[in-house]
Amino acid sequence: MSSLEEPLGFDKLPSMSTIDRIQRFSSGACRPSAEDMGMGNCWIEGRICRSSNSCNEDEGDYARETFPWRRHARDKFHGDSFNQRTLSIGRSNMTFGKAGDSFYFSDHQYNPICNDKYKRDMTNKFLSGIPKVVKIVEVGPRDGLQNEKDIVSAAVKVELINRLACSGLPVIEATSFVSPKWVPQLADAKDVMNAVRNMQGVRLPVLTPNLKGFEAAVAAGAREVAVFASASESFSKSNINCSVEESLDRYHAITRAAKELSIPVRGYVSCAVGCPVEGPIPPSKVAYVAKKLYHMGCFEISLGDTIGVGTPGTVVPMLEAVMAVVPTEKLAVHFHDTYGQSLSNILVSLQMGISTVDSSIAGLGGCPYAKGASGNVATEDVVYMLSGLGVKTNVDLGKLMLAGDFISKHLGRPSGSKTAIAFNQATADASKI
Repeated sequence: MSSLEEPLGFDKLPSMSTIDRIQRFSSGACRPSAEDMGMGNCWIEGRICRSSNSCNEDEGDYARETFPWRRHARDKFHGDSFNQRTLSIGRSNMTFGKAGDSFYFSDHQYNPICNDKYKRDMTNKFLSGIPKVVKIVEVGPRDGLQNEKDIVSAAVKVELINRLACSGLPVIEATSFVSPKWVPQLADAKDVMNAVRNMQGVRLPVLTPNLKGFEAAVAAGAREVAVFASASESFSKSNINCSVEESLDRYHAITRAAKELSIPVRGYVSCAVGCPVEGPIPPSKVAYVAKKLYHMGCFEISLGDTIGVGTPGTVVPMLEAVMAVVPTEKLAVHFHDTYGQSLSNILVSLQMGISTVDSSIAGLGGCPYAKGASGNVATEDVVYMLSGLGVKTNVDLGKLMLAGDFISKHLGRPSGSKTAIAFNQATADASKI
């Protein structure tokens, strides 16, 4: 998630060189200690992680504790053979020939002709936990456009929201009621909300950083709001000029006021994996903030990798920590694609039972704290992947790509969606035939 209230003093943040950032957020650096996890030893990438951040790579424990299916495969195929050209693979070399009637992978024989039952077992192993239906929360009109250098008119924002709604997206974050002094790109929040407030069949939450913003949003017709807190103390102070605890007190006042008006409140946790100042964030800190937001009344908690440094190896322990204190069905994930890890992070989140994903049309967005950040994961790419997994979203990918083309052309640059780029290229090539 890009800065949810970008304005306040982000120029004060210490700079971090690209090399330094990569080193600090490498898989070794990001792995939390057992103490940070608050739940004893944990597995990351199939290993047993200790408090020293070193990993026990013993093959026996690796296969036996983390991937029991490997032992199953070894037992199932050991001794099987077939008469055809084969491949013998050792740990450090490969030998081709007809001499053997089986090929070796690691330390066990493996038959490459898997029967249907085995294939089904493998499919169930990796896909059985994925939800059948996933809700997509579109954040482009707010989280995406607030990062644009040039101000986008209210009319274009309204047209974008209309197009996104027509694609079947169930939730579209419309705007943010923050001070125009800090976020001039969203100074037209009232006009946008007035134009879309009566749209049917879609939820249109707005961001409200404080009680004054909440009151303005309600006056403009908002029927759902969102608040945000950071898991990083440094980020909180630089971004919204208050500590984490002070921000939670502020949002408690909003949730109380919202409850009186029967207005649902969504909570965001920024820097859920890493912070541009503090580096890797312990999962226990993320769990603490998420628990506070949930207990104060937020119906859903979105966990945001603000600067896009997360990988499955760092996302899994973070989710485990949060899921220990907040029901899984109340959680969402929000990934930036700075290092190209968003889809893999989403996939592992789905495997852990998460069924709500935030994304941004055409990959709009970015983070001013990480040079080269490519913005939020593109909604088109998420829908394409979910469709390939057989997951229902009720989103029309064709209409979605038209909405992405609309805003990309208005901004005068190519879409940030790989799906859209590939589709447009294929269409252009076909027209030449």
